[in-house]
Amino acid sequence: MNAVSSIIAGDLRSEIDMLAESDEPRRAFLRARWFEASEDPTLHTKIVRNLKGRAVLALPLVTALVLGRSRYRLALVRSVSPSLVAAGQPARVTLSLTNDGRTPSGVLLLEDKVPYALGTRPRFVLEGVRSGWHRQVTYQVRSDVRGRHEIGPMQVRITDPFGLVELGRAFRSTSFLTVTPRTVPLPAIPLSGSSHGSGDQRHRAFATGSAEDVTVREYRRGDDLRRVHWPSSARMGELMVRREEQPWQARATVVIDNRVSAHRGQGAGSSLEAAVSIAASVATHLAHRGFQVRLVTANAVEHAVWHDRDADRNTGPLLESLAVLQASPVTRLDAGWLAEAGHGGLVVAVLGAVGEADAPVLRRMQSHTAVPLALALDVDAWTGRPTGSAAPALAARGWRAVGLGPQDPLDVAWQELGNRAGAGAAR
Repeated sequence: MNAVSSIIAGDLRSEIDMLAESDEPRRAFLRARWFEASEDPTLHTKIVRNLKGRAVLALPLVTALVLGRSRYRLALVRSVSPSLVAAGQPARVTLSLTNDGRTPSGVLLLEDKVPYALGTRPRFVLEGVRSGWHRQVTYQVRSDVRGRHEIGPMQVRITDPFGLVELGRAFRSTSFLTVTPRTVPLPAIPLSGSSHGSGDQRHRAFATGSAEDVTVREYRRGDDLRRVHWPSSARMGELMVRREEQPWQARATVVIDNRVSAHRGQGAGSSLEAAVSIAASVATHLAHRGFQVRLVTANAVEHAVWHDRDADRNTGPLLESLAVLQASPVTRLDAGWLAEAGHGGLVVAVLGAVGEADAPVLRRMQSHTAVPLALALDVDAWTGRPTGSAAPALAARGWRAVGLGPQDPLDVAWQELGNRAGAGAAR
């Protein structure tokens, strides 16, 4: 056998060992044929061509077997920043991928699952995945719909280095993005009502809608200068200090009627979504002016939690509560919160359709504060058939009330609410 034949025979032997390793009878047959090929170069060439043809056909199968048995140690860390955004504001999702295994990959095809409200599914193609490989990719999400949206899981498709076989896998981990309702800046309006706190209990008019001035007093000899409240001192023309021993706490309860029966329309264009946005705007406005605010829903026991204004005036918990608020199947407004000891404070009600069955609860709310405020929605206007809001009926019962339709600016309605001299007039 010449040098060329020796090389060919060597190739044939390697093909025999690779393809017939697990089949001893076949190995014996191929071995015999190999010996014949050693004597007959022509026969040897035919066998090599035959076997190499079969090897090409078997390569995808062998590659799939190897890829399937390979243990890719891909690690994923997903982060969402910020995790709490207002409707219409973007958030950034960062995917950190690491290959901690020894098996390389040809290409990674990534697809992160996101809900329809956050946009289309992001897709990425990553190459050069070796041992110790690390890569970060980012994408943005944005939603005009409030809620708590789940991001993930991420689907991964792995291809072999030859690009012949594709293997699909998935990470189970998910992350969440909370989208809060849209808010509208509101003007300062005159507010009044009774307030109860751990210190003095008194009636006070808030000429600018702020309760900040009631948390300070005149400086007394011996007071810690670190307690001087400089904005109030500048406004009053004398040193004022925070009343930390017995703080007077201005309180405001924002009531939102989230009953299914009280609203019209579907989805983002419903009167319920408008009510949520109104409640969010009012709660934020009052919190930024020093009020301790709580939200009360139709099933008040679920959401009647005071949000302390002392925590850097953080309105995040308020808005997060409204972000996940759902329509309630209850038929009557809950009045349990009105029986709490030391309740008091300002009451602002965001109401949908109300009837005679709601009159007892509304009377109790009206007696809960010196001047109850109401933003009443003409819910039928959200279906194109306006019939009027409950504002006139509420005004007749002693409320300071303003009606709103889908096209009425909230800031204008809030200003009009502040201009009401009494409870006798309504729009």
